[in-house]
Amino acid sequence: MRLSIIGYSGAGKSTLARALGEALSLPVLHLDAVHWLPGWQERPDEECRAMVNDFLDRNESWVIEGNYSALCFDRRMAEADKIIFLDLPRWLCFRRAFGRYLRYRGRTRTDMGPGCPEKFDLEFAWWLLWAGRGRRRRRAWEALFRRWPEKVIRCRRADEVRAEAILARLGR
Repeated sequence: MRLSIIGYSGAGKSTLARALGEALSLPVLHLDAVHWLPGWQERPDEECRAMVNDFLDRNESWVIEGNYSALCFDRRMAEADKIIFLDLPRWLCFRRAFGRYLRYRGRTRTDMGPGCPEKFDLEFAWWLLWAGRGRRRRRAWEALFRRWPEKVIRCRRADEVRAEAILARLGR
């Protein structure tokens, strides 16, 4: 089973990936951990792509979570058995991301790169509420849904973003 989890920031991609990886005994790759170097420095795209390609080459089954269109996006989507898109409302994502910040403030989550303590600033708030949901991004998602309609599981409510709900939709 190969699962790609994508969607809006704060929707629960990392949490769902961990839960599905554990439930299905699959290796999990968090793209934030690939992209970010200590101190919130961006890793060069070429190095990131090499890391993602290596993961894909080494594993027949997997869970990969994160959007990152520059990181083997087409390959990930083509090889995925299912594409799980977390399409939760912006205010719910904002609330979840802020709650995550309060829970992990000053500490690095396991799904992040080392040395990247949880933060929440105006730039991220803007991304959560507006910039990350712009027309161009929505059109890209819609094109993805049209390209692989048989693969996409679109979750629009919080209760759909639980491992048990996804496993049921996968017939497991």
